[in-house]
Amino acid sequence: MMDQAGMYVASAVLGIDTLWGGDVMCASGTGRFIADSWFSDEPLPAAYTHPAAARLRQSGGVSAKTLDREAVGEYLRAVNLPQAISGLRAEAAKMEPLRGAYLAGLAVCLETMWDLAMEVLGKGDPVPYARAVEASTGKPPEPSRPEAKRERVADLLGRAGYNPSKPEGLLGAVDAWRRDRVVPMASVKALGEAVIARFDSLSEKNLTPFLPQELAHVPRANIRFLPIKEAWFSGSMNYLGRARTPAGAPHYEATYEINASLQISYPEFEQLVSHEVVPGHVTTFAYLQDLYVRGKAGFEATVLTMNTRAATLFEGVANNAILIAYGVTEADQLPDEDLEIGVLLALLQDDAKNQSSYMSWGEMRPQSEVASTLRRDFLVTGERAEKLSGAWGRHPLLGRMYLPAYRCGTEKVAALRRAHPAGRVLPAIYGCNGLADIETVDWVLRG
Repeated sequence: MMDQAGMYVASAVLGIDTLWGGDVMCASGTGRFIADSWFSDEPLPAAYTHPAAARLRQSGGVSAKTLDREAVGEYLRAVNLPQAISGLRAEAAKMEPLRGAYLAGLAVCLETMWDLAMEVLGKGDPVPYARAVEASTGKPPEPSRPEAKRERVADLLGRAGYNPSKPEGLLGAVDAWRRDRVVPMASVKALGEAVIARFDSLSEKNLTPFLPQELAHVPRANIRFLPIKEAWFSGSMNYLGRARTPAGAPHYEATYEINASLQISYPEFEQLVSHEVVPGHVTTFAYLQDLYVRGKAGFEATVLTMNTRAATLFEGVANNAILIAYGVTEADQLPDEDLEIGVLLALLQDDAKNQSSYMSWGEMRPQSEVASTLRRDFLVTGERAEKLSGAWGRHPLLGRMYLPAYRCGTEKVAALRRAHPAGRVLPAIYGCNGLADIETVDWVLRG
């Protein structure tokens, strides 16, 4: 049964999710938003089940192109979200330090998301950009620094026969390299299955031995690849976790919806699979579900949430997942230079996400300037530059709280893996020593 803190978590997270138009029970990323999962068997709170919630979800919430103010008002009269958030903060203050700090940080993020919603509604003051970034990452905003990665990509491309000094420059060399290795979306399901199998095997060798033996039985990659057309995202990992065996144990199932228009090379696709599936997000969520089932994690581990400090840690784990799979700490230690190029380009894309946020909200630059900067300086595809500077970068919530999370989490997890042996750092970042976030993971490692 949920304790009082769990009840506040359920109400606050699903309430904020509903307010922004999300539906955690939707199997598709086209319907989900802030709440990434609901894999417990606990009853859904009134914040989700109230009739006004269904109407608000259907309208698209406060981020809808056409705001349904009547639906928002009806929902906010029925569900007291500030009370749930303040209740969560009060419960956090009573708890042992690690769980208390995690829940207090979650409350900070949810309160910021609430204030951003009030800003959109014209019922509150504008939320300072620095506050939004610090809420989700624990750090003030800063621009990305892509120079070292870009120089390494140029060097590797030259060695592979793609001369960056030609008139087309480095971007032309990258585009040519991508064209020669492009993933055919018509075959993405079969390719995905093959790459998943390889990374699952690598994880068996370089991750599993460093984690508690009880996790060895948990499937790290029970996932189906689903191409999806005309999505605003490049891909969506949907952790379902609702299916049960006859004995009542979880199946740990998920889907990955990949944008059918995505332009991606095979080495970048390998990085994507490691990030989204194994040993990245699907593996992380499966382990947390198992820890919850065995009473080793609180209810908050079952309703994982975007735009939070936990999400920043999870993105960091996912972006380092390919290095974890190979048992290395640096991209230049990977066994293949083509794979290193793919990993560096993927990391540059996440630097681009942070830069889009910084330029759009910290410097108030026009989208056209942001898009051209992302394309030129971060070597992303035209499709990515458009979406990261537009649908993502201009979003009042994602642009300010989530886009900076990727780079922040990646750099933090990379630093932790350099500083600590695998047997110490891997259990900490996968939640085996207590559910952690980008801030409290330091406590876990000191403990």
